[in-house]
Amino acid sequence: MAEIDVFDGHNDAVQFIAEYTSSGRDFLVRSESGHLDLPRAREGGLAGGLFALHAGPERQPENDLIITENGYEVIYAETVDPLYARRQIEAQRLALETLIRRSGDRMRMAVDVDEIAAARAEGAFAVVLHMEGAEAVDGEFDYLHRLHAAGLRSLGPVWSRPNMFGYGVPFAFPRLPDTGPGLTEIGKDLVRTCNRLGIMIDLSHLNERGFWDVAALSHAPLVVTHACAHAICPSTRNLTDRQLDAIRDTDGVIGFNLSVCDIRADGHLNDDTPLDAVARHIDYLVNRVGEDRVALGSDFDGAVIPRAIKDASGLPHLFDAMRKSGFDRQTLSKFGFDNWLRVFGLTWKNSPSS
Repeated sequence: MAEIDVFDGHNDAVQFIAEYTSSGRDFLVRSESGHLDLPRAREGGLAGGLFALHAGPERQPENDLIITENGYEVIYAETVDPLYARRQIEAQRLALETLIRRSGDRMRMAVDVDEIAAARAEGAFAVVLHMEGAEAVDGEFDYLHRLHAAGLRSLGPVWSRPNMFGYGVPFAFPRLPDTGPGLTEIGKDLVRTCNRLGIMIDLSHLNERGFWDVAALSHAPLVVTHACAHAICPSTRNLTDRQLDAIRDTDGVIGFNLSVCDIRADGHLNDDTPLDAVARHIDYLVNRVGEDRVALGSDFDGAVIPRAIKDASGLPHLFDAMRKSGFDRQTLSKFGFDNWLRVFGLTWKNSPSS
């Protein structure tokens, strides 16, 4: 099968680049560690992706995993101090900018659909700035405006912990995503501000009430950059059929998460997850929301992924498994690249800078 170009809806590679951490890897050199670097991206057909800035905890929790009789629960992560978060986010953003400069013209920051398309045509790797969790954003949204001017085009209001904007969904299995309160009042203002700026709102890690709060407020398509179907794997991080229907009805997109514990029906953290099972899960989503509304949101460098894929260079194995399961070339191209650009065009067109 001819190579499928891929735009990936989510990765955590910024946390591991040498420009950000002294123990990090050189993104421009092929590595056997982690999932993503530029050489492996090219081997796998990746033409770009959303790169997540994310503020880690001030203190690493101990013994936060509880094994239950038929699953697991993770103790809710602590709220992060906004100033501490802002220092991390700025350091990551500047590190990514430094990496892009060092790449010559091999990597480019992209802020609109035309720039992604141009990078693809010219063989450059397109980087779109995303932030996972809005802890660094102040109540007046001054920092959000600064980030937007610096290229931010996608924002998840929460990660799986509470902040002043809302309540993330704690990791648990088997459990529904309806785990508590949704957006706060200032969280609702954040949604309105993102709509005005043309920043895509990512509903990953938001609990179900927060999802419906955004759905009631936003005039943009509903987007979840990395999740799977709760009907197949009843993890809190996955979407119920009703949530999937809302994505369909707003012409949004769900980015399929390669995290095995969100793919597998048993919720196990087992990388020996066959690709035919992965393809069946994707097929469920496509049948529910349509072939124009499912894309890839790998969670590279942030999850345990199927061993048969291994890293970004193994993405052709995923597409081959999808082809064997009955997906045609057009649907594979939509899943790989076109669906992200479609929803970006619907969202970013309202941006004053686009």
